[in-house]
Amino acid sequence: MDAIATPIKLDGLARLLVQEELLTEREAEQIQDQANTQGVPCIRQIVQTRRIPALQVAQLLAAKLGFPLLDMNAVDPDHIPAKSIDAKMMQLYRILPLQSRGNTLYVALSDPTNLHGLDDVQFQTGMMLSPVVVEDDKLNKLITRITNDSDITLESLRAEGDLDLKLETENQAEFETAVDDDDAPVVRFIHKMLIDAINMDASDLHFEPYEKFYRIRFRVDGELREIARPPLAIKDKMASRIKVISRLDISEKRIPQDGRMKLSLSKSRAIDFRVSTLPTLQGEKIVIRILDPASASLGIDALGYEPDQREMLLNAVHRPYGMVLVTGPTGSGKTVSLYTCLNILNKPGVNISTVEDPAEINLPGVNQVNVNDKAGLDFATALRAFLRQDPDIIMVGEIRDLETADIAIKAAQTGHMVLSTLHTNDAPGTLARLLNMGVAPFNIASSVILITAQRLARRLCKECKQPINIPKPALLQAGFTEKDLDGSWQLYGPKEGGCDNCGGSGYRGRVGIYQVMPVTEEMSRIIMQNGTSSDISDQAKREGVKDLRQSGLLKVKQGLTSLEEIEACTNE
Repeated sequence: MDAIATPIKLDGLARLLVQEELLTEREAEQIQDQANTQGVPCIRQIVQTRRIPALQVAQLLAAKLGFPLLDMNAVDPDHIPAKSIDAKMMQLYRILPLQSRGNTLYVALSDPTNLHGLDDVQFQTGMMLSPVVVEDDKLNKLITRITNDSDITLESLRAEGDLDLKLETENQAEFETAVDDDDAPVVRFIHKMLIDAINMDASDLHFEPYEKFYRIRFRVDGELREIARPPLAIKDKMASRIKVISRLDISEKRIPQDGRMKLSLSKSRAIDFRVSTLPTLQGEKIVIRILDPASASLGIDALGYEPDQREMLLNAVHRPYGMVLVTGPTGSGKTVSLYTCLNILNKPGVNISTVEDPAEINLPGVNQVNVNDKAGLDFATALRAFLRQDPDIIMVGEIRDLETADIAIKAAQTGHMVLSTLHTNDAPGTLARLLNMGVAPFNIASSVILITAQRLARRLCKECKQPINIPKPALLQAGFTEKDLDGSWQLYGPKEGGCDNCGGSGYRGRVGIYQVMPVTEEMSRIIMQNGTSSDISDQAKREGVKDLRQSGLLKVKQGLTSLEEIEACTNE
C-alpha cells in the first residue's frame, strides 16, 4: 500500500502537459511510470499510447520553451552528419544532428526538457548545441533508419549469429565449402535481407551499387523502400555470393544473367527466388523476385473478385475447352490469378502443362516448362509439343506473336482449355490486340470465352485508416453516380505518417481491381464484323460489365482503399 500511495515526481514534459491541462496528474503519473518500466522516454510513451498527437506536443514545447519548430519531412537523410553523435546516444536521448556551423551543432529533438541528455551530448561532441523541436514519431523513424545504416559494418555482420534457414543449391556441399571466414558475414547478411523481405511481404529486392554508396531497397505494396546501406566495400562479394547461390557465372560481369535459388524456411515451406543481374557503371545491380508458392494457394476469394466476377471466371475455366485471357501491365498480379485458377483445376484426373518465361511459381502436379530461346525452345515450339502430350489444360505465360496466338487458338478450338496473358489496358482492348497481331476474326470469336483485366491497388492500413470528406462534385467527377452517394457508406483515406503496422505509408497489402468480360454471342458478332474496341466496350456496358474504374470505386465504398489510389491505378 505504501508503494501505491507514494507520489511519482513528474519530469519536465509530464509536468508541462499537466500544467497545460492536456493530461491529468494521474494520467501523467501512469504514463511516466510505464515509460520508466519499459525503459523508453516519456514522450515516446505519450505518442505511442496516442494520448496526445506528436505534432501537438512539438508545437506546445516550441511555443513554451522558445525553440524553433522543424518539420522532419524537410530534412534530407543523406546530408545528416550522423557521425557527429554516437549512435547509442542518438537512440538513448533521441537527439539527431542536423548540421554544424563553426563550434555550433544544430540538433533535432522531441523533448528539449531532457537537459541531462543535452548535457551528455554536448560533453561528448565538445560543441555548443542549438536545439530544434520536431515531432517524436518522425524523429524516431529517422533515427532508426540512420542508426540501422551506421550499424551495418563488416565487423557487426561478422558478429551476427547464424540464421535458422537454408539456401538450397545444385551442389550444396560445394557451396558450403566455398564459404570462407571472410564471406560468412556477407552470407548471413544476404540471408537476413531475404528473411526481412519475406516478413515485410515484399515482392522484389534491389541490390544497387553507386559511386559513393551501396543501397538495398524492397518493393512493398508496389513501392520501393530503402532498407539498408551496407558498406560499399562488400558490393562485389554480395554480387558474387548471390550469383554462386543462383548458379550463375561469377566470372561473367559484362552481360545480364538470370538464375534461381530456393530458401527453405522449414520442412513444409520453401520459397523460390528469381535472380536477375545487370552490369551498371558502378558494378552489378541485382534484382531478386520473391516467388512464394503459397500465393497460388490462397484461394480465389483472397484475390478480391466481386461475387459475380468470381462466378463468371470459375464458370469459364471449368468449361471443357476455350480460351481465357488475363490482361494488365507488368506487376498487376496476372500470374497469381492464373495459378490460382490452375490450383483449382489441378486434380488427379487432369493433365496440365504450362510454358513460361520463366516459370515463377512451382505447382506440384503441373508440368511446367521454361522457355529457352538459345536452345530453340520458344512458346510456339513448346505449344506444339504440348499438343502431342495429351493435355487437358494448357497455360501460356504470354502471347507475344502471331505464331503463338495461332497455335493457342487452335488448341482452344480442338478440345483444350487454354489460359494465357496479354499486355493490354482493358478487356475490350484485348480483342483488338489479337486482331492487330493478325489473328482472323472468326478464330477469335470461336475460341475466346472470357477476358479479365486487372490492376493492383494499395489496401488501406486497417490500424490507422481514417474517415475523410470529399466534396460531392469531386466524387461525381471520379465516377460515382448520384445513386451511389446515398450517405450509406463512409469514405476512408490513409493517415498522414501512417503507423508502425504499415511502416508509415498508410497502406498495408494490396487488393485486386478486376474487369471480367465474358465474350457473348453479340460480342462475337461485333468481332466478326471487324468491330473496334469502342464497339466491344459499349456492348460490355450494355451487358452490365463493370470497367476497372467502376470496380475500383466499389472497393472505395467498401473501405478497402482510397479514392486517390483508384484514380492513380485506373487512369487510362
